[in-house]
Amino acid sequence: MEEIAQDIIADIEVWATVFFALAIVHTFSVKFFNNLASKARHGSISENLYHLLGEVEVVFGIWAGIFITAFCIRHGSKTGLLYLENLHFAEPIFVFIVMCIASTRPVLVVAEKMLKAISSLLPLPSQHSFYLTTLVIGPMLGSFITEPAAMTVTALVLKDSFFKSKKMSNKFKYVTLALLFVSVSIGGVLTHYAAPPVVMVASKFGWDTQYMFTHFGWRALISVFVAASLTVAFFWKELGQLPSPKTALKAHAATKESNPLWVAIVHFLFLALVVTYHKYVHFIAPLFLFFIGWHKVTEEHQSALKIRESLLVGYFLGGLIILGSLQAWWIKPVISGLDHLALFWGATGLTGITDNAALTYLGSLVPNLSEATKYALVSGAVTGGGLTVIANAPNPAGYSILNEEFGKGGINPLWLFLCAVPFTLLAGFMFLL
Repeated sequence: MEEIAQDIIADIEVWATVFFALAIVHTFSVKFFNNLASKARHGSISENLYHLLGEVEVVFGIWAGIFITAFCIRHGSKTGLLYLENLHFAEPIFVFIVMCIASTRPVLVVAEKMLKAISSLLPLPSQHSFYLTTLVIGPMLGSFITEPAAMTVTALVLKDSFFKSKKMSNKFKYVTLALLFVSVSIGGVLTHYAAPPVVMVASKFGWDTQYMFTHFGWRALISVFVAASLTVAFFWKELGQLPSPKTALKAHAATKESNPLWVAIVHFLFLALVVTYHKYVHFIAPLFLFFIGWHKVTEEHQSALKIRESLLVGYFLGGLIILGSLQAWWIKPVISGLDHLALFWGATGLTGITDNAALTYLGSLVPNLSEATKYALVSGAVTGGGLTVIANAPNPAGYSILNEEFGKGGINPLWLFLCAVPFTLLAGFMFLL
């Protein structure tokens, strides 16, 4: 931002915060627009417009577009474009690509079979053991294949195995969604390279995988396991009424011939390359084009690529970057003025209204942070990562996959928040031990 005059930056910071706040309000108002769409004439422009405004994934993109337009009108198009050139959109591009690859049939078949094999070892009924395994192992994969990939795989397995059942109540769906979001947010802290809020500060703070596991990882493991176990116990009766996971798995794994292992191995190779080199857009973008060609060649063993869903998630994150990058003027003073305990809960709360990776990055800009302060900042940020759709970068992926299973109005952000609070408090308790 050095090339843009300071008085312009000060001016657009205020504008960005106003549009950021409007985007947050809009996020909590999508049900209102969906209701308007249902009352409009079918196929009309107004119905389509209300449907567009009722899509959570487009909210931040829309307000980011309005902000950039206002920016260009106020300070000239050259300055507005210069601002965009200074931003880094590697994360939205990475999330788009990794979501497309992770949601293909070969990857899902291997993931489901692995979860089924592990769940069969537990002394529980099949529905209960598979649910518990999916919501413990799935989020923990975020520490190895990155959180966006873990979110995509886990959400798709949950959708096929549980959410599609008409016997699953809305209450259970919201609790499961909240558990998924919170668990994925804290499940990526076993390593130093997979969770966005950790990646943002790990090298600057000098944290490696050993440090992450000894300070964060074991706490996250216990929290995720306890949260999933309590959920299984609370919904024990309802879980027992849901179809057996064996039935759900047939949708993907009908025969060995339709899902050959060699195709899955190549998919995981593509996934490994994208995850390893996720910061290098000029490498993963052409690699993804090559993957599309591979997908076409092996289409008899494939399901359709989720291009639309993945693009919407990338669009969401891109809008969040455009608006969120200018929130440092009020977040940094708040962070620097809090003691350790207040910073932990402050970071947890702030994460609900801004991406936790952006929060940890902004906090790392505060000079001379103590180890206790660094720990409070990062642990608080990951603890609050399940409170809202915008709290953690992988959340829009899970939202996009599961939204249609919540009926006409889709996911209600308020119910998601309320259901996530108990799991957030449990995670907070573990990180404060």
